[in-house]
Amino acid sequence: MIDTIAFPVTRTSQSGISKVDFDNLKFGAAFADHMFVVDYKNGAWGQGEIIPYGPWSFEPSMASLHYGQAIFEGLKAYKTEEGNAQIFRPSANFERFNQSALRMSMPAIPEEIFMGGLAQLIQLDKQWVPAKAGSSLYIRPFMVSTDEFLGVRIAETYRFAIICSPVGQYYNEPLRVKVEKTFSRVADGGSGNAKAAGNYAAAMYPTKLAQDQGFHQILWTDAATHSFIEESGTMNVMFLIDDTLVTPSIGSTILKGVTRDSVLTLARDRGLKVEERKVSVDEIIQALKEGRLKEAFGAGTAATIAPIALIHCDGTDYQLPNEGRPFATSILKELNNIRYGSAPDRFGWMLKL
Repeated sequence: MIDTIAFPVTRTSQSGISKVDFDNLKFGAAFADHMFVVDYKNGAWGQGEIIPYGPWSFEPSMASLHYGQAIFEGLKAYKTEEGNAQIFRPSANFERFNQSALRMSMPAIPEEIFMGGLAQLIQLDKQWVPAKAGSSLYIRPFMVSTDEFLGVRIAETYRFAIICSPVGQYYNEPLRVKVEKTFSRVADGGSGNAKAAGNYAAAMYPTKLAQDQGFHQILWTDAATHSFIEESGTMNVMFLIDDTLVTPSIGSTILKGVTRDSVLTLARDRGLKVEERKVSVDEIIQALKEGRLKEAFGAGTAATIAPIALIHCDGTDYQLPNEGRPFATSILKELNNIRYGSAPDRFGWMLKL
């Protein structure tokens, strides 16, 4: 439990929850009744409030529409067996949000606003947290510049908001991924370690090309040489080679994933050898050929743990072992047991409401 600021609340006149089929949730398609909103102007954050979810009014000249000062986070709330709601590692998302804000020349959001608004919003809309196993309430904090001005400059006004969406699984089958050697997600020294909207926009075209070829996602490689693996679409990526869990080390081109960190923490807690380092495409292909690559999977808030069944590289498909994927399966089970409250929260990850 945490102490929070009591933000003013305007309740919706009519809940939309009865219109949602919680047994067949499409990711990001339905939204909870309320949202948290606070504006920044004259060098300070104003009074935050919780209001009914709905449209905003803004000028066509709003700066974020033209120059891309927009950042976001993604985290989830889960319903325990007792029917209570709890949020997975919100402090880590708060810290990363402000790191993104710094990189994009946006004002930091105070902890009491981020955490307080988040806790009060989820408590108000806790009936929107799905009870079905594998489902959760996806939480999207975000910030956009709101200046009504077309000059290229750092904006002076911003809006921070939190919206929520009940979701099921992001991926419903093991993934087919393509090693991308033509396009780049980001370059060293860029904004790749920030959750900036533009990073995702730039990735859409090459991802679409890969999907048109029958792949679910891309394995991004470094922009300079296309020799080293970085991320996989919306996720960090991990490889179980022999008895070692290997993942690309964090840098300016790779997002500091909360799920990534959670998996590495659980793996080390089990005594598994973990290596955070550069991972070359050649190393992964060679390990595949030699039968030393036991498992590969993506790790992210939306995807959670997404097993990889096939890696395509330079015109060749490389099939991964399909023997139950014991490590990815057991890690996902352990994560879910903590998130849904059926296992002790040994690492203090859950914010109980």
